[in-house]
Amino acid sequence: MRLVTWNVNSLGARMPRVFELLEQLDPDVVCLQETKVTPGAFPHMEFAMAGYAAVEHSAGRWNGVALLVREDLEVDRVVRGLEGEPDVAEARWIEARVGGVQVVSTYVVNGRTPDHPMFAAKLDFFAAARDRARTLVAGGPTVIAGDLNVTRDDRDVWDPRAFVGATHVTPEERAHFEAILAVGLADAWRVVEPDAVGFTWWDYRAGAFHKNLGMRLDYALVSRHLGVRHVLVERSFRKNNQVGDKPSDHAPLVVDLERHERH
Repeated sequence: MRLVTWNVNSLGARMPRVFELLEQLDPDVVCLQETKVTPGAFPHMEFAMAGYAAVEHSAGRWNGVALLVREDLEVDRVVRGLEGEPDVAEARWIEARVGGVQVVSTYVVNGRTPDHPMFAAKLDFFAAARDRARTLVAGGPTVIAGDLNVTRDDRDVWDPRAFVGATHVTPEERAHFEAILAVGLADAWRVVEPDAVGFTWWDYRAGAFHKNLGMRLDYALVSRHLGVRHVLVERSFRKNNQVGDKPSDHAPLVVDLERHERH
């Protein structure tokens, strides 16, 4: 299974790039975040014409998550929303069984600053995700993918000194992230690239992408039932394409998986 996770930062603005990704990378499933699509306006027909079925959880101007699944794969057990999340109306979690693998696309609360009320909401979301992850892993092959809005450790930040007192790097966030892994999930990037920099996000400002002043915020967390054969941050989608379409501030993370016969 080839899985791609990508925070598109507005599906409406990024549709040409998504179709490029489907054509160039030929994924089995794509986990999208920040689709920012009004409920009822998701472009199901357009994706069907490209050979993909979509299941989505939309909230309008903000947030929104979706799964694009190659049309020859069976999709069932669709769940929209996360039990115990702080605000069920924010559309931050969707899951479905795809070809026998339970796949989640999630967009974790940003948190703003450590002294903001949204920071506590972020930790609550992580706790709810941990509880759901435990149930999913106990049930079989699972991948939880998306923009988790946390850096696992200082290797995942271009300069930790620039983020002192900021969110995404605090011990509390990182401890909650590790608690999710502890239920039986592996960080796919680190499985294959234990030491390499794997930034997936760069600020639009000050030439951050060209200077590689980034952070690793996007992950695929994989249960023991699955092996990770290959991982790649597809940086070309963070650049303007030939017709000049503006990219998202995130690059897609590509993960090739295989089923273990025994686990």
